[in-house]
Amino acid sequence: MSSSRAVHAVGVAGAAYAASAAGAASVTPRCRPAVIVGPSGVGKSTLLKRLQAEFGEDFGFSVSHTTRKPRAGEKDGVDYHFANIDAVRAEIKRGSFVEYAEVHGNIYGTSKRAVNDVLDANRVCLLDIDIQGSRICRDVGLEVGRHIFIAPPSLDTLRTRLEGRGTETPESLAKRLGNAKGEIDGATTLSWDAWIVNDDVDVAYGRFRETLMPLVEECRAARAAAAERS
Repeated sequence: MSSSRAVHAVGVAGAAYAASAAGAASVTPRCRPAVIVGPSGVGKSTLLKRLQAEFGEDFGFSVSHTTRKPRAGEKDGVDYHFANIDAVRAEIKRGSFVEYAEVHGNIYGTSKRAVNDVLDANRVCLLDIDIQGSRICRDVGLEVGRHIFIAPPSLDTLRTRLEGRGTETPESLAKRLGNAKGEIDGATTLSWDAWIVNDDVDVAYGRFRETLMPLVEECRAARAAAAERS
């Protein structure tokens, strides 16, 4: 689960629809979030950075909740919402989180409120999460605009990329590859709006961008509508 991942509580994300007095349905422009899933080392961060560079004001990340202690330099409400584990578990039971996972005894998660904070600013909320989080998003009924899976060309290619970082021990490399296989196998049991194989980063970014453009247009329409009302 990415440290830059979104996380918060309460509200319902999705497109809001209003019927006119005459009974004809008229759509109120509303942003919808995008779920981005893929194993570590697949290149999600590279694609997301390019997206932010090209469409800065159109996208946003929510701030994740975590029950672990802050690390040096981390700020509450900026890097994470640091919270008590009992309080987070209580909010999860109330249905306040759209996704969560327990890692090494600590909970990481994304609240509905955090997602809505981004959507209410008329930006596409990017949820960079793992396969477990993606399942929970679907289970709680979050109205996601796009579900995108980023895959490596092969596990051998992923191994080469991870080895090229020079940061992995044999044990950590084996663990990451095992986790990657689990993510890919799990992803094949779910439906996706786009399954992008990141072999060539320019080609992958083109597909990534194309898949998200309808959500960008929704948010631009929402901002224009808000400007007209103000």
